[in-house]
Amino acid sequence: MAADYGDWLRREGRIVIVGASLAGLRAAETLRAEGFTGELTLIGDEPYEPYDRPPLSKAVLLGRATPQHTELPHRWEIDAKWRLGVAATGLDLAAKRVRLADGDEVEYDRLLIATGVRARPWPKEEESRLDGVCLLRTREDAAGLYRRLKAGPRRVFVIGAGFTGSEIASGCREMGLAVTVAERAGAPLVGALGGVIGAVAADLQLENGVDLRTHVTVTALEGDAVGRVRAVHLSDESTVETDVVVVSLGSMRNTEWLTGSGLGAGPRGIACDAGCRAFDFRGIVTDDVFVAGDVARSPHALFGYQFLSLEHWGNALAQAETAAHNMICPGAERRPHLWMPAFWSSQFGVNIKSVGVPPMGEQLMITQGSLAERRFVGVYGHQGRMVAAVSFDNTRWLEFYQRQIERGAPFPVEFPTVDRRPEGRPVPADFPDPSLPTHGPTVTLSGYSPADQHLVFTPGRH
Repeated sequence: MAADYGDWLRREGRIVIVGASLAGLRAAETLRAEGFTGELTLIGDEPYEPYDRPPLSKAVLLGRATPQHTELPHRWEIDAKWRLGVAATGLDLAAKRVRLADGDEVEYDRLLIATGVRARPWPKEEESRLDGVCLLRTREDAAGLYRRLKAGPRRVFVIGAGFTGSEIASGCREMGLAVTVAERAGAPLVGALGGVIGAVAADLQLENGVDLRTHVTVTALEGDAVGRVRAVHLSDESTVETDVVVVSLGSMRNTEWLTGSGLGAGPRGIACDAGCRAFDFRGIVTDDVFVAGDVARSPHALFGYQFLSLEHWGNALAQAETAAHNMICPGAERRPHLWMPAFWSSQFGVNIKSVGVPPMGEQLMITQGSLAERRFVGVYGHQGRMVAAVSFDNTRWLEFYQRQIERGAPFPVEFPTVDRRPEGRPVPADFPDPSLPTHGPTVTLSGYSPADQHLVFTPGRH
């Protein structure tokens, strides 16, 4: 019976993908490549087919590419129904229907949720509407911010020194613009890479002319008589005059539309098993709903089976392929998603790349190069084993360290290449208290199953 249903599903079933994203497109391509000939529908709240987001804070910001040229190429003809410019507003698990903002409903036999994340807005709504207050997440955001920067503002103010905020600051300096960056932690990138590496990033910004303000928060955005932003007020009682404010406070996972659906979904994402099947709020796995990309929380064998939320381009691709494969395969042919977390950034002329889960590390060793020269590899350790590595302008070593992480290599490391000077010894990685919000962690340790007793899930009414 199960085999018959699987054959029918592959030939004639209806698969709906919510999220016309990188993950959504790759999943659609994988479904067709693996023989799915049924009805395929992609739903997206933006009016565009899937596009690439990393260039928005890099090439597009500097005018080297237009937002329109970020559209993702189709590697495979997907023959899909596109429902673009209309958001999903609800999910009926029992009836297998996705509700849309225009009042329509779309039925499915299998559903993939790939709704990703959105930029966290400035919390004071009236201030956020001031002319000159910007976010950077979508194509429109990038086009609007580029126009403002090209107009030559007196000063740009960036709230938040995570990866995106730091890349924006780097772009501003490359364009010759004065820029101030405010960060509530002690340095840039601390949420993602810890305080030791953050201190290097801070020096990098200061040497490149960034007015970096740390251990401060923004208390108010001030507008002029016609509603344009004119100044930023900080918690140290200082005021900075500015024409453009870029809010870079991290991201929010797009799960609100699932409230009351019964899925294990919340602010940290949608919980799923290693095969990308979504859990309901009781921790029971579904078989018709799958999750992929930035919105997913999935367990990883290399990291204590903790549920990881990964905002990574490569993870979105790999997880989408796994989810699509598993959606149309019988249980015995399904495979787990075990992608190694990896992230890269380019800022102030330095290429930064990491593998593994740096925020899991309690200690850090500089194993190659030198912090002072800003060309090095740092390795993170957790409970006696290696869990991550980060490189500044030294990516050739990362593949080696990835293999070490995959085999559970011990920490501290004992390679003969390790620098035996003081900075080559284990030191505290200096991550902030995880209960305090920081900007820009690209990997979030988000607990265990949705039925974990430390969590409270309140299902809504159907």
